[in-house]
Amino acid sequence: MKSLAALAVAVLAALALFEVTMRPSGPERTQLLALFVAMAVGTSLLGWLLPRATGRLRSLRSSVLVMAVASVFAVAVAVGVAARLMFLESHDLQLLTVVLGFGVGLGVVLATTLAGQLTRDLSEIRATAVRVADGDLQARTGVRRADELGEAAAAVDEMAAKLAAAEEERERHEAARRHFLAAVGHDLRTPLAALRAAVEAMEDGLAPDPQRYLRSMRADLDAMSHLVDDLFLLATIEAGKLEFDREPLDLAELADESIEALQPVAAGKGVELRLAADGRVPTIGGAAAIGRVIRNLLHNAIRFSPEDASVVVSVANGDREPTVVVADEGPGFSAAMLDSAFEEFVTGDPARSRTGGGAGLGLAIARGLVAAHGGTIWAEPGPGGRVGFRLPAGVAAAEGAHPS
Repeated sequence: MKSLAALAVAVLAALALFEVTMRPSGPERTQLLALFVAMAVGTSLLGWLLPRATGRLRSLRSSVLVMAVASVFAVAVAVGVAARLMFLESHDLQLLTVVLGFGVGLGVVLATTLAGQLTRDLSEIRATAVRVADGDLQARTGVRRADELGEAAAAVDEMAAKLAAAEEERERHEAARRHFLAAVGHDLRTPLAALRAAVEAMEDGLAPDPQRYLRSMRADLDAMSHLVDDLFLLATIEAGKLEFDREPLDLAELADESIEALQPVAAGKGVELRLAADGRVPTIGGAAAIGRVIRNLLHNAIRFSPEDASVVVSVANGDREPTVVVADEGPGFSAAMLDSAFEEFVTGDPARSRTGGGAGLGLAIARGLVAAHGGTIWAEPGPGGRVGFRLPAGVAAAEGAHPS
C-alpha cells in the first residue's frame, strides 16, 4: 500500500510540474497522463515481481544488481518514451538510445561495486556468527558502518563480547565451586575421621579416658553442626528467604557483646580485641543477624592477625549512617581480591589464605546479612585488614529488612 501511494504521489507531482512549466493543451495533457499511469503500473508490477524473484537468488550481489538494472531500465524507458513523443529524428533517437545504454552500463558497474562491499560485510558477519556458534567467543566482525548493516555487525560483536564475559564468569564460578566443595569436604572429613577413630577406640576398649574422648567427639560434632548451619544460612540468604525481627539496636553494644564472645578465641592466639565507639550508635534491624556479621568479621580478623597483635572494632554514626569497621594487623586483602572477597565460593587469596580448613563462608554470609538490611559492606586493601559495613539510618533500615 505504501508503494502504491508513493507512485500516485509521483504521478500527481509530475503532472503538476508539467502543467506549470509546459502549459499543455488538452490532448497533450491526456496523452501525458496516460503515459505516466502506464509507467506507474509497470513500476508497481516490477516492484511486486522483483522481491519475489531476487529472494530466490543465492547471492546478495545478484539481487542488488537485478534491482539496479531494473531501476535504470525504468528510467531509460521513461526517457525513451518521452523522446519518442517529442518526435525526434531517427538519428537523434539512435544517439539517445546509445547514451541510455551507456547509462545502464554505468549503473550496473556502480551496483556491482556497492553489492561487492555489502556482500563482503555480510560474509564477515555470517562468518563471525558461525565462529561464535562453534565456541570461538573472541571472534569479531571488524565491520564499521553507520547504516543498519553496521548496527547488525555491532550487535553481533556485542553478543560475542557478552558471551565471552559470561563464559569467563562461569569458569571462574565453576573453579570456585570446586574449591568450595573441596573445602567443605575437607572440613567434614576431618571431624568425621576423628569421630570414627574415637568410636572405634571406645568400642575396642582402647580409650583410657572415655570422658575426654566424649568431649572431643562433642567438639567434632559441634564443628560439623556449625558448618551445616552456615551452609543452610547461606542458601537461605541466596534464596531471598531470610527472615528476622526488626527492632531498635545499639551497634556499639552489639560490637561489645561480639568482642566478649570471641575473647577466648583471641586470647588463645595472644590477640587483643578493642572497641572504639563514641557512645550509642542506634539502628534498626535484627540483633542476631547484625551480631553474626560482627562476629564473622572479628573471627576473620583474629584468624589472620599475627600473634600479640590487636584487632580494633570501630563503631560510629558517620554521615548519620551507622558504620562498623573491623581492622587487624594482618597482611590484608590484595587489590585484585577486593571485588570478589565477599562472593560465595571465595576463600581468600595468598595474602589471606585459609589455614586449618574453612569453607570461606564467613564474609559471604556477612555480605548477605548486611544486604538484607539494605546496607553495604566493603573491604580495603592491605597492609592490614580492614572490613566494614554501613547500615541505612532510621526508617530506611526498617524498610530494608525482611520481617519475620
